[in-house]
Amino acid sequence: MYYTDLSYNSAFKGQIPYRLFTKREMLPPRNDILWRIERGAVRTLTCSEDGTFITLGYWGYGDLIGSPLSKIKPYQIECLTNVEVSIVPPHLWYQDVNALLSRIQQGEELLSIVHRKPISLRLWQFLVWLSAKFGRDVEQGKLIELSATHQEISEVLNTTRVTVTRLLHDFEEEGRLFRLKRQIILRSLNN
Repeated sequence: MYYTDLSYNSAFKGQIPYRLFTKREMLPPRNDILWRIERGAVRTLTCSEDGTFITLGYWGYGDLIGSPLSKIKPYQIECLTNVEVSIVPPHLWYQDVNALLSRIQQGEELLSIVHRKPISLRLWQFLVWLSAKFGRDVEQGKLIELSATHQEISEVLNTTRVTVTRLLHDFEEEGRLFRLKRQIILRSLNN
């Protein structure tokens, strides 16, 4: 049985198998299951012909991920934080229609952001999207709790790391955001 390497916590989580992954670890490619994120964040990605990473999406709590949801090859799932996932076998997929609809909506929203022009609008709307998905309210605004490097952001937005760094600096000077170490806080409109 393929569950032998999985951890169980039947007192709290019933009979659904759970698995833990560490930051930067790749979830194993499986065509027979979906993973539900219980804690943490991942990104799905592929590679172009020249080896450049292409980010397909960012996913967090409650989202379903897995090879059966994509026709893109290669398809990889990278942990951006420590991650806990539950396994959803095919005979239970029908129970997750809302999660699947949410995934489609988020994917289309991200696709529309990636095609915005100019790049400053694209970056700003991506930050707003990240803050809605991975943010929490703090006194100064909305803290994006997902730490993405300038290089990772540039890969998503199909631009350069230098451009992302320059625009983040511009946004900071305009007072639209401020940075605290490696974290970004989007300013509230009334601050």
